[in-house]
Amino acid sequence: MDLFELLFKQKCHTDYSFHWKAVFLCHFFGGLQGGVISPVLANLFLHYAFDKWMERNNPQNPWARYADDGIIHCKTKEEAERLLGKLGQRFRECGLELHPDKTKIIYCKDNKRTGNHQEITFDFLGYSFRPRSAQTREGERFLNFLPAVSRKASKAMHQTMRGWKLHRKTDEELADIAKIVNPVIRGWVNYYGSFYKSAMHPILRKLNQCLIRWVAKKYKRVNGRQKQAQNWLAKIAQCEPRLFIHWQMGITPTIR
Repeated sequence: MDLFELLFKQKCHTDYSFHWKAVFLCHFFGGLQGGVISPVLANLFLHYAFDKWMERNNPQNPWARYADDGIIHCKTKEEAERLLGKLGQRFRECGLELHPDKTKIIYCKDNKRTGNHQEITFDFLGYSFRPRSAQTREGERFLNFLPAVSRKASKAMHQTMRGWKLHRKTDEELADIAKIVNPVIRGWVNYYGSFYKSAMHPILRKLNQCLIRWVAKKYKRVNGRQKQAQNWLAKIAQCEPRLFIHWQMGITPTIR
């Protein structure tokens, strides 16, 4: 089940979801007790321990899983609590346990589900699912339960950008910098921009700051001044708006 189908079924059929993470206790994986194993091994084992078990015993509950991380949707809190107990028993039978801190029941709060619950957000596949402001085609604002890029994924993207060390690539031209970063940015936007694309904007604006720093380092006439570097880059963006993937989205530097 892909993320789009997961979201659709959650919105249409369920009020509660629970997010679980498995801890492997068995030694036959060649690791320490409770240690991390590869997603491939986790997939192979949990296909039997979880996937087939859910298909046989709980076909009415939509679910999604990647490696040792999963989501199950339930119509009521009571159903979620019962299924969580059954899953814990199943995992123990298979030499697994549910992670005590990362397994929790979440209330999928929105404008129609207005109850109170301590847990109203979870992270899955690089997205954070939580209540967010949304807008109808008529322009009316309402509360919806939606995914957007998670803080953890955002932090990883920031670290990737820092690793590029663009400000040191002063022997390159701007077109060369675009060739370096565009394939990565395109992948980020295609994946994390599938839902609530505006949550990606701070990351893309950060990339503009990296480019401004590059300009300030490269061109003597700018002389290291951020304002002049930003204005120079903003003029380039006006002339070549398709040079960078995020410029094509309208995330361009502005003239100060």
